[in-house]
Amino acid sequence: MTTEDCYFLGKITQTHGLKGEVILWLDVDEPDLYAEMDSVFLKFGKELVPYFIENIQIRGKKSIAKFEDIDTIEQTESIINKELFLPLDTLPELDDQTSFYYHEIIGFELKSENDGEILGTVSSVYEGSGQDLLAFEFKGKEVLVPISDDIVKTIDREKKQLSVDLPDGLIDLYME
Repeated sequence: MTTEDCYFLGKITQTHGLKGEVILWLDVDEPDLYAEMDSVFLKFGKELVPYFIENIQIRGKKSIAKFEDIDTIEQTESIINKELFLPLDTLPELDDQTSFYYHEIIGFELKSENDGEILGTVSSVYEGSGQDLLAFEFKGKEVLVPISDDIVKTIDREKKQLSVDLPDGLIDLYME
């Protein structure tokens, strides 16, 4: 299993108690969907290593987990700050035309909803505390677009296109 076959779930942030429990920060919209999870992959260098979950308590984005065969605070030290991954095929399928996963839109064309012009291709998605942004190149300049329902209107998975309604003057800001 490689990181290309998986999606980022979150990170182990710290120990919890003395019996091998850890705090997980889950980078997901609905943490409760992961309450029945029985294993995850932890990233060590470039390798993903499976770890089996003995129990997990979902408490919003911060949860408490106990992994099998980790029974002391000393044993948890080797996994603190490790990233958590799950296979892509475990993601719920999105079949509507307005929802998407960030990893899936890399390489999609941005099509202007107003005139049908292809503006560019999504090169990155930047996740921030205030606003997530998608990036594309337009006439040699990187343009950042807020990801919101007002701007990103629909997704066409077959054509690999996102239909967008950009605010007036947004691209001009980058061209100056």
